[in-house]
Amino acid sequence: MKFSLFLGAFALMSSLSSNAEELKPALREDGQFRNQVELPKDGFLKKLRIGLKYLLLSKPAGTRPQSALPVYGLGRQQLLAAPDHSLWRLGHSTVLMKLRGEFFITDPVFSERASPVQWAGPLRFHQPPISIAELPPIKAVILSHDHYDHLDEQAVKALAEKTEHFFTTLGVGDRLMEWGVPASKVRQLDWWQETEVAGLRLVATPSQHFSGRSLFDSNSTLWASWVIIDGDFKVFFSGDTGYFAGFKQIGDRFGPFDLTLMETGAYNVAWPHVHMQPEESLQAHLDLRGKHLLPIHNGTFDLAIHDWHEPFDRISALAQAKGVALSTPRMGERVDMRHPQPGVHWWLQTESPATVTSDSSASQP
Repeated sequence: MKFSLFLGAFALMSSLSSNAEELKPALREDGQFRNQVELPKDGFLKKLRIGLKYLLLSKPAGTRPQSALPVYGLGRQQLLAAPDHSLWRLGHSTVLMKLRGEFFITDPVFSERASPVQWAGPLRFHQPPISIAELPPIKAVILSHDHYDHLDEQAVKALAEKTEHFFTTLGVGDRLMEWGVPASKVRQLDWWQETEVAGLRLVATPSQHFSGRSLFDSNSTLWASWVIIDGDFKVFFSGDTGYFAGFKQIGDRFGPFDLTLMETGAYNVAWPHVHMQPEESLQAHLDLRGKHLLPIHNGTFDLAIHDWHEPFDRISALAQAKGVALSTPRMGERVDMRHPQPGVHWWLQTESPATVTSDSSASQP
């Protein structure tokens, strides 16, 4: 009996020790953060060659839509009147969520270009469904990393007064404070660290990516995905990431997820470790034990050389083949996060008006 108890206690301690060992904070060496698995190193010349070849010199015509995209225009009163567990895609990886009567926004990018300058760089396909000025007060901004298509300096400055909290990763918060965001509003988290706000639990979880806003600050700040827990309701926000074993780790720790907001776009064979092909996005969703998948990181900027609508085409076909529940809302269209509507193939209907002014919630089943 005593021996059995000893074995049981030893197994429990071993399990706890194993879990503690698995949930490692981000590693930082020589001032640079590292991924869970060391990735191949790209030298400056290779990065420059990739940038010139894929983003400047070899852009096929299909990387941008030839006509206006359908966008639902939003207003403040409409958002305030919406029920809890409402979600709106505002563009790229910018998602507005209403939970417990409060508003949360991920990676808010409202500028015309995802670029260090506004006279060059990737130009938006569509205007945001709502302006920052029209947004209601924001309980928290949730930031995944500091790349220009995720961290918009002008948007952060405009949001600072109406936002109560900025939750982000190590080092990114320093940038926010340099831009004038009060330190009292900023909380920087390492992988597996968490915080609570308005009854929600937010956990910064690993992703496989990189960071930097110039040629001289590579990986000086951390990148992450996020777990958002509202009682028995769970959302996963991928940020930017390549496919890696961390998805199963996160799924085992926090899953199943009611909804995954999953990077599906801006991929290329030249950067396989830091952005996912649609097949990998779907597998990541399965690793997380997700119930509904909503693809993001698409439909707003041309950041690769695939056709702008290809991510939607591929993820839709894959989800149908695998029996995965997929939601593909138009920009600004309200989604019931508990019961997301499948959505029509709107990317095939780009002859639609640029802005639909009717109440987007009317389209809900």
